[in-house]
Amino acid sequence: MAPRRKEKYKLPVPLPEGKILDDMEGNQWALGKMIGSGGFGLIYLAFPTNKPNKDARHVIKVEYQENGPLFSELKFYQRAAKRECIQKWVHQKKLDYLGVPIFYGFGLTDFKGRSYRFMVMERLGIDLQKLLDQNGIFKKLTVLQLGIRMLDVLEYIHENEYVHGDIKAANLLLGYTNPDRVYLADYGLSYRYRPNGNHKQYQEDPRKSHNGTIEFTSLDAHKGVAPSRRSDVEILGYCMLRWLCGKLPWETKLEDPVAVQTAKTNLLDELPESVLKWAPSGSSCSELVEFLMYVHNLAYDDKPDYQKLKKILNPDGIPLGSLEFSTKAQSVNVRTPTHQKVDSPKATRKPANEFPAKFTRKVCSEARAMWREEKVESRPSVLLNRVAAPENSRTRKIHEYTDIFSEMQSLGQTPSYTSFQGSYCKPYLDCNSRDPIRKPRSLPQYRYTPTGNLGVTDLESSPRLWPAVFQLSLSEETKADMYYYGLTIFCLLTLVCLALYFL
Repeated sequence: MAPRRKEKYKLPVPLPEGKILDDMEGNQWALGKMIGSGGFGLIYLAFPTNKPNKDARHVIKVEYQENGPLFSELKFYQRAAKRECIQKWVHQKKLDYLGVPIFYGFGLTDFKGRSYRFMVMERLGIDLQKLLDQNGIFKKLTVLQLGIRMLDVLEYIHENEYVHGDIKAANLLLGYTNPDRVYLADYGLSYRYRPNGNHKQYQEDPRKSHNGTIEFTSLDAHKGVAPSRRSDVEILGYCMLRWLCGKLPWETKLEDPVAVQTAKTNLLDELPESVLKWAPSGSSCSELVEFLMYVHNLAYDDKPDYQKLKKILNPDGIPLGSLEFSTKAQSVNVRTPTHQKVDSPKATRKPANEFPAKFTRKVCSEARAMWREEKVESRPSVLLNRVAAPENSRTRKIHEYTDIFSEMQSLGQTPSYTSFQGSYCKPYLDCNSRDPIRKPRSLPQYRYTPTGNLGVTDLESSPRLWPAVFQLSLSEETKADMYYYGLTIFCLLTLVCLALYFL
């Protein structure tokens, strides 16, 4: 079982630079300088002794043998992330790459009477937390593409019986030799949720509550439930919300895990308003709303539909373009292999939005257009219908009123003028209301409630209904047009009369 995050492990005494380590495959590695440390171990540059190279392409993680996280990470790579398995998956899924670091070997070594465990890994570049600290947020298309890349990784590790359990910007690193790629690293909290094909049972354990990184950990982890596939995609949803909005609703409550749990519960229960209200003014989070709605409806042992989740983030299935992480000092422009790479940090950067125009219009339109195009699902399981609004409001009204009279003729009855005004013309509450049936503000829907027993002849002869029909049919826009055209005709007639008079 994965070690608990809040357990403290003693950092090992640093190993001397140049020390030779022998892994279990018989390969020898020379330690370079130490480049980092974590909560339980140290990270060194490494050089294979048979291929000396000044530019280190490998790193070695070391910890005391009695520590747990590196052991958990080692078991993950041995069981689920062998190089040949990853290559086979990439070929099968027709991916350009999979963001799981390459594992080269492991072993044990001694120093000053203590036993050390070590792992040899692919060297990676800068982590996204450093870029996030410099920028505050990521651009929307960057966030959506990162989500798609992480879904590829999660699908792979989930199919191999593991969950990551600690997705966050600090564990997402750009490639060292391929800075156009993003990798999910640090599997120290990885958990085998389905050993031998049997899913773990849902069981709350208060002794294990609030495990993981408190900002992003799942509701299951807050309750002490073992992580599952839905935990990973839920954590990814929180991460994308943080990357896009710059903060999370519970960031001021991190010292109180119960308050954080309550805030997360409220966020998911009150979708879509909770996210739409939290989003910065002028931005759109509609993709994240639909993503989180889908995740919130998953059962504990459900398998997520990864393709559907990627479709939510990329509705048109457009091939991924470039990623750009702009900083105050420089601009790190990340491109896929299909694009020409520009490395000059001094060059004026284009916006990170390199997606085709069709996808840009689809994803980056204003909130009103977003609501008009997409299907939004409300809690507990009410599906709001897709509403297609005509471009011309006058045409929409003509169709609406035609349908009304057709329906009244087919039913052989009509509402009275009073009830017609009160029931039919009352729109549903807009998306900012608390009504469980949420409709977009710009697309009102109407209720038709027939009352009375008036026939069609009564409709035609009713002296009170015709003014109402006239009032309904002639909107302010129509009246303005009629006034404009009438004034134009009057002016033209005046000019013709003056011309005839003087001639």
